[in-house]
Amino acid sequence: MGSAGESGWVVSLSLAAKAGELSADPSRLLALAVVVAVCWLTTLLLHWAFPGGPAWGRYWWSRRRSWGIGGVIPGPRGLPVVGSMGLMSGLAHRKLAAAADAIPGARRLMALSLGDTRVVVTCDPVVARDILNCSEFADRPAKESAYGLMFHRAIGFAPYGAYWRTLRRTAATHLFSPKQISAFGLHRAEIAAQMVRALNGLPSQPVQVRKIVKRASLNHVMWFVFGKKYGLEQETEESKELRSLVEEGYELLGKLNWSDHLPFLAGLDLQRVRSGCNGIVRRVERFVTRIIAEHRVGHRRAAEAATGDFVDVLLSLQGSDRLSDADMVAVLWEMIFRGTDTVAVLIEWVLARLVMHGEVQARLQAELDAVVGRNGAVTGPEAIPALPYLQAVIKETLRMHPPGPLLSWARLATSDAIVSGGHSVPAGTTAMVNMWAIARDPAVWPDPLRFDPDRFIGPGGHAAEFPVMGSDLRLAPFGSGRRSCPGKGLAMATVELWVAALAHEFEWRAPSDDAAEGGDVDLSEVLRLSCEMAAPLTVRLRRRRRGLA
Repeated sequence: MGSAGESGWVVSLSLAAKAGELSADPSRLLALAVVVAVCWLTTLLLHWAFPGGPAWGRYWWSRRRSWGIGGVIPGPRGLPVVGSMGLMSGLAHRKLAAAADAIPGARRLMALSLGDTRVVVTCDPVVARDILNCSEFADRPAKESAYGLMFHRAIGFAPYGAYWRTLRRTAATHLFSPKQISAFGLHRAEIAAQMVRALNGLPSQPVQVRKIVKRASLNHVMWFVFGKKYGLEQETEESKELRSLVEEGYELLGKLNWSDHLPFLAGLDLQRVRSGCNGIVRRVERFVTRIIAEHRVGHRRAAEAATGDFVDVLLSLQGSDRLSDADMVAVLWEMIFRGTDTVAVLIEWVLARLVMHGEVQARLQAELDAVVGRNGAVTGPEAIPALPYLQAVIKETLRMHPPGPLLSWARLATSDAIVSGGHSVPAGTTAMVNMWAIARDPAVWPDPLRFDPDRFIGPGGHAAEFPVMGSDLRLAPFGSGRRSCPGKGLAMATVELWVAALAHEFEWRAPSDDAAEGGDVDLSEVLRLSCEMAAPLTVRLRRRRRGLA
């Protein structure tokens, strides 16, 4: 059966074909124009009136068979043409959760339109498992900024296939393997000591820790990936340039680009995304190509050569696994880009919660004193397994403040898929998981708005068996399945060690003496690529350890 939308356009085109015959009569030509406009408007409204908005309406009206195996997916209509683009601005995770709560059945799966893009969003851990672990959702949707920043040739956005599997296997074997993460434990401890010295050298007045933590995170990734060691005490021109590249890239990749969803805007570059990406890529190519050349001619210090780094690994690949220089630049740039933000954002949230909840901070510090000694120092990762409350504090922070509340980068259905509940998700649909909404769902977590690390403490004070690496979708801040974050093990090892060191060396207090406990901490969020504190955390520090000079 022909669709109403198609019928309207057939009439419009038939009438338009007669325009030449009617051109001699202006009144009849005007009437024809009105008819065409009415047909176009009718088609537009028919598409918009469908649950999920115009993109879903176009899809269903164009179908030649019945409307899907499990019925229509509920969702907001939004506005004609643009759909629900407004939901993706600002704190999109909160807006999407509120929209799902307002429509019966939409928390499980909600349809919406972003211009011409069909989207489904779930706030349910069972459906989330289907989306993140099914082979039908193995790809990423195309984004102009991702392509412009070369990420379509790296792990994050490369199409699922032989090339992507080679990159993933290489990273898992040579960069993010437990052996390699362990081998760099002393490097992480050295950077933690640098942070402690930097904070200890600041005046006793209120300080912002974000700058130091972000610089430490960038230095750690540079050491881990490129074998280049920077200090925190004085920023070099090279590290300044790299930090600038990362920050500018975050702004572009985290921006809602209307051209991704409204094809008629693609050639205009109204938001300057394309030109911004081109400028960054030229600088990235110069920066990374220079480092690759240094490795090729052996300009590395002997101490760094003993451990090796990811550049050496890529240069050593042979046969079909060998990458071109352009592909190496893309892969190495993505490693720096993706590895810098999450660790710094999460540590700032953890420290904010320690300031707000004095009893949590005191209990964590008591655990650290018992394990490493009040006047001892956290000098390596060996103590971490004996610190279950530290691990619980970090997991609870991940629950309350997931750095990627929408799991950062969505999935793309490469073929029609049926998810739990019987809904059919057609090929070409973008799928997102709202991890923030799952983590605050009272049906999943008792008293979800209360910060309570004891959720992750089992009998006898031992750590409860609750993994956060993707096997339990009630809390999977790093994603799950094929496209989960490959560096999640490194990220957790880094956060655990650095939080342990910072909490052991200092008492973290609100900046004002007369404020109620944690009263000066602003938990407002800003969502870019990650969800970070809108106002940088400001604290006063007091040294705890006598041996801290």
